[in-house]
Amino acid sequence: MRAFRGEPSVYGDAQPAKRQAELKIEGLTLIFGGLMALNNVDLDVRNGEFLSIVGPNGAGKTSLLNSITGFYRPQKGRIIFNGEDIKGLRPHEVTKRGIGRTFQNIELFPGMSVLANIFLARHLYCNYRLAPASLFLPSIQKEEVRHRKIVEEIIDFLEMQPIRKRLVGSLPYGIRKRVELGRALALEPKLLILDEPFAGMTLEEKEEMVRFLREINRRWMQTTILVEHDMAVVMSISERIVVFNFGEKIAEGPPEVIKNHPEVIKAYLGEEA
Repeated sequence: MRAFRGEPSVYGDAQPAKRQAELKIEGLTLIFGGLMALNNVDLDVRNGEFLSIVGPNGAGKTSLLNSITGFYRPQKGRIIFNGEDIKGLRPHEVTKRGIGRTFQNIELFPGMSVLANIFLARHLYCNYRLAPASLFLPSIQKEEVRHRKIVEEIIDFLEMQPIRKRLVGSLPYGIRKRVELGRALALEPKLLILDEPFAGMTLEEKEEMVRFLREINRRWMQTTILVEHDMAVVMSISERIVVFNFGEKIAEGPPEVIKNHPEVIKAYLGEEA
């Protein structure tokens, strides 16, 4: 992030060791009634890695993300994040462990400004007690300034200064996606999960989003899981790609291997292997 108003950057000021993010999924099984959404899935995500998950509609991609972030509770398996099994934790508990996400359907407050939407994510770090907050004591003022600086850095980094006071509901769909990324970054996540962040974007907006994600990963070694249908974007940005079909992992590897994998061609592109 660029420094805010000439001051040292405060975003992500935690040392790299404190931003450690290693995810290990073992035998994850999720069943809805008689539907097997995830079938004995194993998956590793390495610290600092940019991993993409692809597959046809209904392949289990979002079910996996919802299981990791506590929205679904798988019947079997383990989800180990930085050595702790987080399966069964509630979403806010998962967030406190350092996992932030965006959603396939935008989950912003349209009647609030860009600034307010991003600032809301900072509630995770607000340790205000009633009496000091009511009196707005110096300790509270200092904490408030730090939160404000982080939010302003994110807005500056994502090039949203001209719209910082605009109501989110008045913005084009692609720009709202950028606001949602900003809110996820405001959580200072160790693991960033992106569920179809390029959906509904123009080509220019996609190019800008790719640029932002590459810079975040390069500068902060931001561990990232991306779920996306745009294969051109996936191939250009990913270090490793995992392919799902019917709730099972069918392939895994670097982009050059995945694009020629016969099972991937058959399942994802609908062609004969």
